[in-house]
Amino acid sequence: MPRIVCVCLSHWPVTRLRRAGLAPERGPLAVAAEGPGGLRLTALDPEASALGLRPGEPLGRVRARIGVPLRVHPADPAADREALLRLCRWAGGYAPIVAPFGPAEAADGLYVDVAGASHLRGGEMRLVDDLAGRLARARIPARIALADIPGGAFALARYGATDRVVVPPGGAAEAVRGLPVEALRLDPGTVSGLRRLGLRRIGELDALARGPLARRFGEALLLRLDQAVGRRPEPLAPLTDAADYSAARGFLDPIDGQADLVATARALMAELAPRLERDGIGACGLRLVLHRVDGVVRALDIGLSRPERCPGRVAALVSLRLDRLGAALDAGFGFETVALAVTVTGAMPARQTDLGAAPAGDGIGFLADALAQRLGRPLLCLGARASHIPERAARPFPWAAATPDSVRPWPDHLPPRPLVLFPRGEAALDVLSIVPEGPPRRFRWRAQVHRVAHAEGPERIAAEWWREPGARSAEAAAGPAQGHASRQGAGSGQARDYYRVECEAGRRLWLYRDGPHAPGRPAAWFVHGLFA
Repeated sequence: MPRIVCVCLSHWPVTRLRRAGLAPERGPLAVAAEGPGGLRLTALDPEASALGLRPGEPLGRVRARIGVPLRVHPADPAADREALLRLCRWAGGYAPIVAPFGPAEAADGLYVDVAGASHLRGGEMRLVDDLAGRLARARIPARIALADIPGGAFALARYGATDRVVVPPGGAAEAVRGLPVEALRLDPGTVSGLRRLGLRRIGELDALARGPLARRFGEALLLRLDQAVGRRPEPLAPLTDAADYSAARGFLDPIDGQADLVATARALMAELAPRLERDGIGACGLRLVLHRVDGVVRALDIGLSRPERCPGRVAALVSLRLDRLGAALDAGFGFETVALAVTVTGAMPARQTDLGAAPAGDGIGFLADALAQRLGRPLLCLGARASHIPERAARPFPWAAATPDSVRPWPDHLPPRPLVLFPRGEAALDVLSIVPEGPPRRFRWRAQVHRVAHAEGPERIAAEWWREPGARSAEAAAGPAQGHASRQGAGSGQARDYYRVECEAGRRLWLYRDGPHAPGRPAAWFVHGLFA
């Protein structure tokens, strides 16, 4: 059975402004937005409400009526929503399923499903007290209620007798009977119609026949009524789906050292490993979530090239990730909660391990993961493609996607290839050759003149006629003005003659002439790569 904590935030836009330092701490404060007839109030702090102001009033009339200065700020719904989402992520330290209010609530707040998690805080009452205390210390006014269903929890949080309500399991229907009909999350027109009929309480409405109510007010009224008393389910729409494999650990004394964080990650993975092994899977992606004492949440995503469930290896990767972050981790006054969730899984069938021999590839896979954490980006590998054109002959892909079937073996008959291959050939100018068909003896590249001491070749690489059958005619029609653009690259339709040359300064380059030598046709040379 779900147990839903509803946190209803009072005058949230005003709270956001004051917490961000954009408004003074004292004095009546209001937020206004453009509406019918000009600016209208949308949110008020308690001091402004005490002056008799109400949301929806025209700002001009308000200023003329009250006799004290009123500070007014423009509404910023996007900033309000972003701040609410940050608060939701912070509330994820209590339970993994957190959902912000939607349009139906016509208010600001969030739901937290604490079923199965309240014992970590000493029970439901202590969890609610702890949540209320933290919000109060953060200067966030809130009303909190805990019930079996979101509709009942919202009604009690918004319209309950106290600002902190905990309803025992199964007691939501009776607890909401005395609340006003506004607690059902109905549109203002429906509420006005009910009040004209003398129906002011949920209990009075629930005692009437359902047929006449549906004909008079529509099916939406019965839906909200049933959701409030628990006759119909109301699933939450969390920010992110709760991970199937997750574990968390809280600390009375916050931790901030890297060794403590790594040890905690190891312990959490050791807790998850039996569950993963039972289902025959391993972790291909992990998320380590660190909750600071001041409410700031830091999430670290760790990708693995192979399914893994070894706590020691996961702890080693976490250590490398924290090494790379260094001071950027910013532990503040310490982390009070550390959570580990498996975000991506992969098949990991059972295998024999008692002979002490690890399967081939395990060490390489762990090395790839370690390098990825150290470098801060996924490790790529190159696979051969069915092409002789150098820039098309290899393709990079993530190491995690590499399989024996997906990686083609490199041909053994190919001559040496450069260590660095340029995406496109770079023009070599003022090329001087002893014979027109031979290698260059001198050329200018990157504003420097290079003299060739030794050359090997040529290696002729023909164009892929099956890929671009009209390339030859297109180049012929391009003319000399576009010769460089049309001839530079794999689609020129001309065969290339490649040479490995060593310059007098010691540089080893890979050059090619685009097309065979022909009388009356100027030769175009390009530098395509660098040898070690």
